[in-house]
Amino acid sequence: MLKTQIYHDSPHMKVLRAIPLFASLEPDEYMEVHSRIVEKKFYKNQVVLLEEETSKFLYIVYGGKVRVVNLGSDGSERILAVHKRGDIFGEMAMLDAKTAPATVIAMEDSEIGLLSKQIFDKIFLKSEKAVLQIVGILCRRLREAQLMLKAIALPDAEMRLRSILNHLSRLHGVRDDRGVVIALRLTHKELAGYTSVSRETVTRILHRLTMEGDLETLENKTILLKESFWEKQQF
Repeated sequence: MLKTQIYHDSPHMKVLRAIPLFASLEPDEYMEVHSRIVEKKFYKNQVVLLEEETSKFLYIVYGGKVRVVNLGSDGSERILAVHKRGDIFGEMAMLDAKTAPATVIAMEDSEIGLLSKQIFDKIFLKSEKAVLQIVGILCRRLREAQLMLKAIALPDAEMRLRSILNHLSRLHGVRDDRGVVIALRLTHKELAGYTSVSRETVTRILHRLTMEGDLETLENKTILLKESFWEKQQF
């Protein structure tokens, strides 16, 4: 009895239950899926999944965060997305069995759950509720990709950075009485990877926006967007 209680109260179980895709399953389906997930530890800057690699797993971020990138021939990175605790990725390969469209790299020490395509097909594709959740995930991914393309197509570096920060605030923002805190610790280099400009340019623009009172870098390295940030730019 004690063993069962510990199992149900495990931190990873709580993360999984909070993900709508898994919450859509019936209790017996959920327990089978949970029992089949393989947990792995990835260290900072370790590759989780390589672009053009055939993925056989759905990935669940139990802890830490990872970045999804396209790698240039010179080793440069263009960041497409960041996934943190409670996010999933790799769902496209579960449906079409194609190679990964991007490389996934751990941004910090991370705990990742791997669920095989065999179990995914057996459980999720036979559940109408789960299929609807999958469709919703794919729609969000497409919408986010369109917003990212729109942002990096802007001709001005500051407009790009403002647009990316606005996009990140919608995905990861937490509002308080000061404004909106982007609940991701991103370095200037990582923001440069998002905006396709140099790190030095990002640093210069962030400094100017800070001096103008539009944003603030907090002690934990997260970014606070103040109300004036939105007043000066139409998105």
